[in-house]
Amino acid sequence: MNTNPTETRATDDSLQRLEQLAGISQRLLEKARALGASQAEVSCSEDRGMDVNVRLGEVETVESTHDRGIAVTVYFGQRKGSASTADLQETSLDATVAQACAIARHTEDDPAAGLADAALMAREFPDLDTWHPWALDARHAVDLALACEAAGREADARIGNSDGASVATAQSLSVYANSHGFIGRERSSHHSIGCALIAGQGDGMQRDGWYSSAIAHADLQDPQAIGRRAAERTVARLQPRSLPTGQVPVLFAAEVARSLVGHLLSAVSGGALYRRASFLLDSVGTRLFPEWFAIDEQPLLRHGLRSTAFDGEGVATRDSALVTGGVLQRYVLGSYSARKLGLHTTANAGGVHNLKVAANAGDLPSLLSGMGSGLLVTELMGQGVNGVTGDYSRGAAGFWVENGQVAYSVDGVTIAGNLKQMFAGIEAVGSDVDPRSHVATGSILIGKMTVAGND
Repeated sequence: MNTNPTETRATDDSLQRLEQLAGISQRLLEKARALGASQAEVSCSEDRGMDVNVRLGEVETVESTHDRGIAVTVYFGQRKGSASTADLQETSLDATVAQACAIARHTEDDPAAGLADAALMAREFPDLDTWHPWALDARHAVDLALACEAAGREADARIGNSDGASVATAQSLSVYANSHGFIGRERSSHHSIGCALIAGQGDGMQRDGWYSSAIAHADLQDPQAIGRRAAERTVARLQPRSLPTGQVPVLFAAEVARSLVGHLLSAVSGGALYRRASFLLDSVGTRLFPEWFAIDEQPLLRHGLRSTAFDGEGVATRDSALVTGGVLQRYVLGSYSARKLGLHTTANAGGVHNLKVAANAGDLPSLLSGMGSGLLVTELMGQGVNGVTGDYSRGAAGFWVENGQVAYSVDGVTIAGNLKQMFAGIEAVGSDVDPRSHVATGSILIGKMTVAGND
């Protein structure tokens, strides 16, 4: 797994490439100003990566990517125009700025349009340890993927087929600049290894898998361990049963529990709120969760998956509570949605950064023991969530638990409720945090939900 760190540093020209993007940004801002724009902003990005896929011991694909993008937004008063290009030729850059200006001149005034306030721009740019490029060649990547798949296929005789294994590595450079004089540079890396396997025969076949992802390749799980975990999860799903319809405790495993936080974020985000399309309108200061429940945003977390010193508008980020004592503390806003709502930006233009959901319980076995009997959900299917009413209905698979122990696998069921009642009904958050997401949460136990099956 390890690669020579000296080799990685010697071939790393990312700082020079960042400066090139910064220079392009400054020239584009000057062009916009010369064409009469009262404000302007530029986002430049460059992405490089490699993705290798193998299946049944053979190489299927080896893909190398090198993409770039430049987006220009100009404001003539409160009229806005945007254009983008991937061509760095001066003539193309000139045309992109001209197109953005032409669009702005023909749009109507929008009272909420404009850059974020100049006083809010970030001024400090700490090293957040998000840059760990991997000097990985295609041959080594193929070897890792083959080793991962082989370990999974050999782990259990019931593994009869494979959906393949993959190894991916990516590096991203980005620059955001605006006419306030702000310019921010960021570097990030992301790597992953994964495997999906098939067990059983005919109508009894089941598919599952596992993957590891991290900012630094040294933090990835061993490929063979990933393959064996994929095999273990796959064979555990064999011979599933349905369940009788009823109301039971439901424990969302950590890898699916973060979707519950995602539904919260969607409901408290500016776009849904100013469109009046959220079941959590006017909910700041309202208790939505149990009194012990808390969610904190930590954008300056070193080595965090979404760490950043500034948001998508250059606004300085800071640690901030989203939920404290079960009470919603704020919405999730950029400057545009904040103005539409008569509020202030929360430095979330472009989304949230690192969220930490506080645990009040132990690991998964202790959560199962505390639940007693109920449904452990390890997979969710479908998009049956109504953001306006909060009604929730999704297909699910997992395991039935009796007396704190897994009894058998479950498939073909639907779990249903209302998100407000589900949030209020959370009884425990485990310490078994899944590190593969910027939403750091353990498994989440909801005291009662409707489970509909075929039996």
